[in-house]
Amino acid sequence: MALSEHFKMMVEVIKDVVPVLTSGVLTVIILSCVLFGIQTYLNLTQGIFSIGASVFQNGHLYSILMYPFYHQTFAQLLLNITPLVFLSGSLEKGVGTVRFLFLFVLLSSTIGLFYSFLDLLQEDGFQGHTEGLVPVTLASVSLTTMHTKMTKAFLCGVSFPTMALPWVFLIITTALVPHCVLPCNVIAILVGVMYGKGWVSFLDVSEAKAGVLEKMLPFRLFRSLSGNMFVPASTEDRRKTLLPQINPTPGSYPVQAYAPLPTVNTAAVNYEGWPHQMSAMSSPTPPSNLHGHVAGHSFGHFSQQSLGHSCNHSHGHGRKTEGLLLQQ
Repeated sequence: MALSEHFKMMVEVIKDVVPVLTSGVLTVIILSCVLFGIQTYLNLTQGIFSIGASVFQNGHLYSILMYPFYHQTFAQLLLNITPLVFLSGSLEKGVGTVRFLFLFVLLSSTIGLFYSFLDLLQEDGFQGHTEGLVPVTLASVSLTTMHTKMTKAFLCGVSFPTMALPWVFLIITTALVPHCVLPCNVIAILVGVMYGKGWVSFLDVSEAKAGVLEKMLPFRLFRSLSGNMFVPASTEDRRKTLLPQINPTPGSYPVQAYAPLPTVNTAAVNYEGWPHQMSAMSSPTPPSNLHGHVAGHSFGHFSQQSLGHSCNHSHGHGRKTEGLLLQQ
């Protein structure tokens, strides 16, 4: 039992740490893995889908759409998926799965165009060609921070302004993830800020259009297969999905029970001529102070009678003496 309880506790901790995969993030991961499997099986040329000056020099315009899903090594694939899972899920939960996938393509293509164009303008070029999910992930974080109401962010116990969060992740990902070019990541953050400020809002898909697209293929298939992992575009439906109403069954939660008060029937009882309240739970033996009251009453009554009798006797004896003296 101890081992099973310990295992359950570990599972609960893992559930709290690892975020729940949504349909949009899962779709991007599947496409990246499929493309990696195809290039490994066909032994394609390294850097065939990377972006840089060659996009315009060699006419590889297709790389602008393909570079986020392209990874040269398996380690690079895993290191690119990790920040996507932890950092991009909040954007999908805020806009819905359909709009997230559309923003993913829009952000990645914009970043690819800007970076390739700037690389073409340089005489020696930048540090090299780049690919992977890190630039789009940083753009997603930057876009999310533009719409959040939180002013402070915490990372490993360190507090800093929320607007600095993308730049912190920029340093971490550039240092740890291979084939990450710093200028491309900087451009990605600036593109996320640009979309967050609404400068290119005419390119975005509205909530109403996204709701219509949800009912069409392939999104209708995604919704039927993924279930709760699919985030609707409608704000009300999104709240119901992410914050479901809890209807506990009777008896599932402990309820504090109170013991019923005993029924007490009081009645006036005369004890030796004196009224006394006695309950059904009390002892039939009268209290000891009643004897004091009775004794006091009897003693007082007896004293008054004796005193009155003595006084009357004394007064009568005095009158007789006075009559005798007058006769004499």
